Parts: sequence; structure tokens; C-alpha cells
Amino acid sequence: MLIHRRPNGLDLPLSSEITPQAVYESRRRFIARMAVGAAAGGALWEMANREAFAAAPAAAAPQKLAGKPNPAYAALDKQTSFKDASTYNNFYEFGLDKSDPAQNAHTLKTRPWTVTIEGEVKKPMTLDIDALLKLAPLEERVYRLRCVEGWSMVIPWVGYSLSELIKKVEPTGNAKYVEFVTLADKAQMPGVSSRVLNWPYVEGLRIDEANHPLTLLTLGMYGQTLPNQNGAPVRLVVPWKYGFKSAKSIVKIRFVKDQPRTAWNVSAPSEYGFYSNVNPEIDHPRWSQASERRIGEDGFFQKKRKTLMFNGYDVGSLYSGLDLKKNF
Repeated sequence: MLIHRRPNGLDLPLSSEITPQAVYESRRRFIARMAVGAAAGGALWEMANREAFAAAPAAAAPQKLAGKPNPAYAALDKQTSFKDASTYNNFYEFGLDKSDPAQNAHTLKTRPWTVTIEGEVKKPMTLDIDALLKLAPLEERVYRLRCVEGWSMVIPWVGYSLSELIKKVEPTGNAKYVEFVTLADKAQMPGVSSRVLNWPYVEGLRIDEANHPLTLLTLGMYGQTLPNQNGAPVRLVVPWKYGFKSAKSIVKIRFVKDQPRTAWNVSAPSEYGFYSNVNPEIDHPRWSQASERRIGEDGFFQKKRKTLMFNGYDVGSLYSGLDLKKNF
């Protein structure tokens, strides 16, 4: 695949290359609307964004959430700072730029909160957030996070293997996939009014991927409950896949026979496959996936680090015999 380099010789995607053109254009229109009133008399967009952030009401303070450190699931990389991990986010329900979720997610109400588990299971159930917190012993796991846009972080998450929940509901033999449906409430989430994606945001895994011990039902990070902008109060973390596979603010989990129609795969199927495993050998149609920029550590003008197959996680047996070029 031909990868175009920037005039300065650096292999960095332009902002307009990160998402499909229609999404990029919607992003700019959205920011323009958000900045009106904050940007006075021709002020710079960046200044408007800073003012909006300073004026944004604070969300409810995260609570302490201790998880027993699990050394078997602890990446040895230097951890990303909490500040970077909580202010540089993709969460389009709250805006399209990286700073938007931290500015806008104070409107999200995380209590009361319930997650419905249904579909091809013997024991469908609805659990509130307190029941989820008590369903299994909480662990702290330090995972690498790799975004499809070419940047990465290292984050200490708090949660437990999704398999603990799967055991409780007892999937039937017809359950081949697990679908995750997230909250889409225009009253709480300003970005849901945009046409960037078909809402609600939906993601999915094969049942064996969902049952893999690395797949984390996540309730916290950095020793506290999840900040709103990071997917509070409950999200998924699948560390060997690109970050958009890890659905945030989950309200429904369905066990289904057929492969779910996931948000990005529906929006741009030639660019965002159902599997979306981290694979440095399979480039995005518009940029290379061979390397990455570590947020807070690697500057734009520093040499980027090499991306590891499956983000460095030993999950190759899940895809034995599967053509990863066709099943990207």
C-alpha cells in the first residue's frame, strides 16, 4: 500500500485523514458551533477551546476504587499521566476534538445506572452499577491502549474479566457474538445530535474474544471510578484491539447469533473492520499502522515507536487459520 509522507518527511496523518471526510467536516462544524460565544472578535479557536474548558461545570468527583494489582496483566511500560489520559479522549457523544469530552462530559449522570444483559442467555438480567461493582473481585490491570489514529497510552484500569459476567448469564449454544450498546441521550450528550455516526454507538466481539481473560469489564482507572470522559460508569477494554472497539458508557449487552453491525464498520466498512485488531502489517487505507506516538512521552517531531502485533498481547491463537488481511 502506498503511504504518502508529509512535505516535512514525517509519516504523520493529517487531521482530515484520521476519520472519513464527512466525519472530519462534521467535526469542524461541531467545533464552530461550540465555540460561538466563547470566541470574541476573531479570537483563535484554541483560545476559545481553552475558555470553554475553563468555564465548563465540573462533573461529580470520582470516588476511590481499589483493585488488587494483578502482575500477570501489568504492562511494564511507563504509565501515561492521569491528566493526559483524562483530557485527550475520543468520545464523540461529547464532541469531536480530543479536548471536548473533558469539557462537556460533566452533563453525564452516572447514577442511577443499569446494564441489561439479554439475548441468547439462560439467565437474562439487569444489574445496577453497585451490583456490577460487587459481581467479582476488582483488579488493577495496566494495559497498553492503541488508537487507530496512530497514538497510544498506558493506563492502569480497574475491573475484572468480562468472562465473570458471562458465566453468570449462561450463554446458550446460539451465542456466537456479544454486542455492546452504549448510552445515546441527547439531553446528556451534545454530540449525539450530530450525524457523525448512527447512534447509539454499538460494538461487538466474537464470543471467544469476549471470554478471553484479557477482555476487561472496566469500572475505574488510576485507583478511582471512571471519569465521565473515559466512559463512566462502565466500559469495555480490549487491549489487543484498536481503542474504538472498547465501548464506553455501556447500557446493554446482547448475546446474538449473527455478527453485530458495529458503529464504525457501518460508517466506513473499508476502513474499520469488525475485528480491528492492532496489526502493524495492515495499514489503514490512508496511513501506516507500523508505528505510534505515545501520548505525553513522544513528541510530534520525535521518531515514533514501532507498533507491536496485537499490541504486544499473546492472543494469536484466537485467529488461527483466519486471513487477517480479509478479516481486518
